[in-house]
Amino acid sequence: MCSFWKLAAAGFTATAITYGPARMGFGLFLPEFKTVFSLSSGTAGLISGLGFLGMLFGLISAYGATAAGGPRLPVLMGLFSATLGMGMIAAATSLPVLATGVFLAMTSAGFAWAPFNNAVHRQVQDGARPAALSIISTGTSLGIAAAGATAFAVGGSDLSWRVAWAAFAIASAAAFIGNLGALRDVAGSPGPVSILPWAVLLRRSAMPLYAISLSFGVTTAIYISFAADRIKQSGGLPQLQPDMSPAIIFVSFGLFGLVGLTTGRCVELAGLPRLLRLLMLASALSLVLVALAPTSWTGVLLSACLQGGFVMMMSAILALWSERLFPNLPSLSFTTALVAVTGGSVLGPVGAGFISDSFGAAPMFVATATISLVTALAIRRRHIQDRKIAG
Repeated sequence: MCSFWKLAAAGFTATAITYGPARMGFGLFLPEFKTVFSLSSGTAGLISGLGFLGMLFGLISAYGATAAGGPRLPVLMGLFSATLGMGMIAAATSLPVLATGVFLAMTSAGFAWAPFNNAVHRQVQDGARPAALSIISTGTSLGIAAAGATAFAVGGSDLSWRVAWAAFAIASAAAFIGNLGALRDVAGSPGPVSILPWAVLLRRSAMPLYAISLSFGVTTAIYISFAADRIKQSGGLPQLQPDMSPAIIFVSFGLFGLVGLTTGRCVELAGLPRLLRLLMLASALSLVLVALAPTSWTGVLLSACLQGGFVMMMSAILALWSERLFPNLPSLSFTTALVAVTGGSVLGPVGAGFISDSFGAAPMFVATATISLVTALAIRRRHIQDRKIAG
């Protein structure tokens, strides 16, 4: 149990930083960035897509780094990248510096999550792995909520948005120090090398995992990139300063995302196919609400809670599902699923930004909702396999 709590705490902290402010911060502060740097939605989409491209680079690099030097190396590389990137954003005075900072900050998310599948698989008993992976993946929730709370405090004061990014960079540096010690036992040790070929990951029975990952990546990237700006540009929430309104969606998103801690139990009770279908429907409703009710407290809060639960539970499902399908390739299989997620995340904001400029934000969010709806309708029990297919 010592290894369980040590790895769970280290992973929770790393994902809180890298999947919290480092990954979500650009969308959270997009209204401010649009004002300071004169960004259009199309340009904002390109910068967000660039950040997710950095995440893709981090994912691929993390697998190689894990194979060469164990899971501690990529985790530390990710937290260093987050610290540097968020520090650059805090000091940015030009668009190129901002874009570079976003790229580095979001690259950290690629480095710092998948390696924990390797560490957990090696050091935590089989029965406790689902709980450990759920805790690690749900670290994102409190990271997002804390980022939103920081933005809320800054929006209601005379402080600059740069103060928030400086605080994020300091928190990332602290997480780096904590993980440096917590992952000492897996430093320099990549673990046993599997003789299974990469081609085994492309078996037909694994295709639903990747297809659902791609859909998840497209829709959630669009939401986190543009939802806050949609609320701000619509006039904000009643009885609240406009600069504070966007933060509400991220605080609610993060706090309700703690439902991700129940993912393992929900899979047992509902079954994976049914749970996946329900989550995709929740995503579709969330996107429709932010499109049609951006100035309604009820609409915004329900949208944020649905999206938060969707993202956190799907994140945990991908970790559990890939580990069950490929127990001899825990890090590589999860990385492959995340590559599909990130591929969708690169394409989604870029396309959405230009659609928003051409047709408006509301039609763009409704169009995005149809992706989740179609995915939900396409899920069939006979196609969803979550037992070992390679070994």
